[in-house]
Amino acid sequence: MQTITTIGLDIAKSVFQVHDVDADGRVVVRRQLKRRYVLAFFQKLPPCLVGIEACASAHHWSRELQALGHTAKLMPPAYVKPYVKRHKNDATDAEAICEAVTRANMRFVATKTPEQQSCLTLHRTRHLLMRQQTSVINAIRSHLAEFGIVAPVGRNGVEQLLGVVADSNEKRLPEIARACVAALGAQLRVLKVQILEFDRMIRAWHRSSEASKRLDQVPGVGPVLATALVASVADPRAFRSGRDFSAWIGLVPKQHSSGGKDRLGSISKQGDRYLRSLFVAGALSVIRYAKIHGTKHRPWLTALLARRPTKVAAIALANKLARMAWAMMARGERYRRPAALAA
Repeated sequence: MQTITTIGLDIAKSVFQVHDVDADGRVVVRRQLKRRYVLAFFQKLPPCLVGIEACASAHHWSRELQALGHTAKLMPPAYVKPYVKRHKNDATDAEAICEAVTRANMRFVATKTPEQQSCLTLHRTRHLLMRQQTSVINAIRSHLAEFGIVAPVGRNGVEQLLGVVADSNEKRLPEIARACVAALGAQLRVLKVQILEFDRMIRAWHRSSEASKRLDQVPGVGPVLATALVASVADPRAFRSGRDFSAWIGLVPKQHSSGGKDRLGSISKQGDRYLRSLFVAGALSVIRYAKIHGTKHRPWLTALLARRPTKVAAIALANKLARMAWAMMARGERYRRPAALAA
């Protein structure tokens, strides 16, 4: 039997597909594996190059295979797609993965540690609860508006509405509607307590991470964004430059260039939507602070705000912050204030 050198592994929930080739590219094994037999199958093989699409549970399997002595490499599914031949099925996908992992110009995803994935789980759960909180608040406002009960926008306005619901003397609200909105109010209070607890856990994780504390020094980057960056970017050196990093987040113009003519559109919105929203929110906070305290110490931002709308300037500033964050992570440096601000 030929020696297996490269394996394409198409992972799933229950049934996995492997496509094994030798040093000459000839197919040695092409078969399905039940989940419980995957590790036993790889234990019998000599160290191989294993390609996996960077999808759900990919980081777990990458760590397991590396523990067995194999070299596991994760690839974005969009970069594997061009190697799929004709109809899509598990066998074809595994063959495409096996082909793509050997390409010299392929881009790989660094394997995350369990600690990084735990922090990402913390962020995703907090974000989900915040979306649920917004949904419950909108439901409370819309239900009460049907009975002519409205309140100002903001946290105090919601408290006013819940006070109306709790007032048994309020005759505008029928008892059935009162019971329904009261249940939503109870759910809202539980969500607020849970979000505050997750905020506390994020701050604790932030204090335990040296890289996160360094990123926190950048204007517009707080504990939430700093911890999300450290957890999301396993290897900053996987990006060739700060522009590649900001392009991965989706903060650079989308290109449609041809014939030597550069055509740049709006931002591409590629990559991680959560990180992009945090960078933009941080940039808006820097702009808000600059407008209140004066922009004379930030000449670049002052000139940009003079000729562009605030939100356009926020995107440009977010791009700049992302490049600064990448440089600090890749080189292990600390934030250095610009000369104008230091003066």
